[in-house]
Amino acid sequence: MSASSTRPSYAAVLRTPHATRTFTAALVGRLSYGMVSLAVLLAVSRATGSYAAAGAVMALFGAASVFLSPLRAALVDRHGPRRALLPMATLYAGLLGTLAAATWRPGAPAAVLGAVAVAAGACTPPLGPTMRAVWGELVTDRRLLQRAYSLDGVAEELLFVSGPLLVGVLVRFAPPAAGVAVSALLVGIGTLAFVTSPVVKNVAVRASRARTRARARTRIGRGLVQPVVVAAGVGLSLGAVDLLVLAFAEQRGHGDDTVAWIFAALSAGSAVGGLLYGAVEWRAGTRGRLPVLTAGLGLSLAAAGLAPGFATLTGAVVCAGFFVAPALTTAYLVADESAAPGARVQAGAWVNTAVNAGISTGAAAGGLLVGHLPVGAGFALAGGAALLAAAAVGVGTRYPRARPQNQEQEQEQEQNQNQKHEQEHEHESGTA
Repeated sequence: MSASSTRPSYAAVLRTPHATRTFTAALVGRLSYGMVSLAVLLAVSRATGSYAAAGAVMALFGAASVFLSPLRAALVDRHGPRRALLPMATLYAGLLGTLAAATWRPGAPAAVLGAVAVAAGACTPPLGPTMRAVWGELVTDRRLLQRAYSLDGVAEELLFVSGPLLVGVLVRFAPPAAGVAVSALLVGIGTLAFVTSPVVKNVAVRASRARTRARARTRIGRGLVQPVVVAAGVGLSLGAVDLLVLAFAEQRGHGDDTVAWIFAALSAGSAVGGLLYGAVEWRAGTRGRLPVLTAGLGLSLAAAGLAPGFATLTGAVVCAGFFVAPALTTAYLVADESAAPGARVQAGAWVNTAVNAGISTGAAAGGLLVGHLPVGAGFALAGGAALLAAAAVGVGTRYPRARPQNQEQEQEQEQNQNQKHEQEHEHESGTA
């Protein structure tokens, strides 16, 4: 299933057989993730009458979802999307439905809601990492794969912007628990449509022998250091920026509507940057681009701390946004290139986990920064996190020779390399 002979463009990505259907189904399921955080927060706070309880439940839900993501992704790699995702989505949707029923009316015990939230978070199906692995099956041309990943990243950005807006519309006509119920419905429908797509059904499931798992772990450990470090640095920066923007607006007498515009500007910048990045024919390798893009984000955020007013801050935030989607897209590409056969979902999940963990840590750090340092210094430190990540992955980075322009040569080299690894390992096993 290759579109390598087609002109590399976003239209060519969607013209790939089964791409539009599969991608749309994944987006329907992933829209649940854009809605669920705000929906659960509002539903629990309404049911318990406590913002502290709502925050604790959301923290438990988020921690279970984020930190168990690589384990769930490993199950997808081992058993295939169909056999792994469907049970996860069924449990996840059922537990969200239980949470919705428990919070429909006030009076639910916070401990019970927390237990249900932890169980739901532990079952969150890794639709994003799986879709990125499926892109690798759909598209064999690395240039077109870059566009596919960029399109995926921009679409995910828009989902996390539109999700809270949909919850806001729902709560005008129904209790907040309705948002939780809709999230459960979306993930169930989206996952079912996704796994029944022909390309997902035909994704090869690698053998789960111990030697295969051991080799996958070794190659993942070596290749994922750079993208995981970058993802964590980007997450740290973005997590701190939210509170810094809020503090900036309050100090200058702006209302919440102003803050919303700045957040929208960051998302818009990220979407535009991601689309432009995916359309460029880059000569530098992905590992060489990774520290440069991350450094661009860090410098833009540091410059935002010098903004004298709302307009200049918005401009600086837009500039920062230009680097967000490209940096994360490149991180996912590097992870995909580094993954052993049968471990692509897990590789993407590690990057995804690093981003989300970084955002959570950055938000906590941002609260401390706002209370003890000027806002400008806070922006400088937020940018410094990205710059530190860029420096960490940039030191010692080798810029590989240009990849073969002929796609057949490239595939032949990759096959020869994989055969060499297999022969070496079989020799080691025979003499052990």
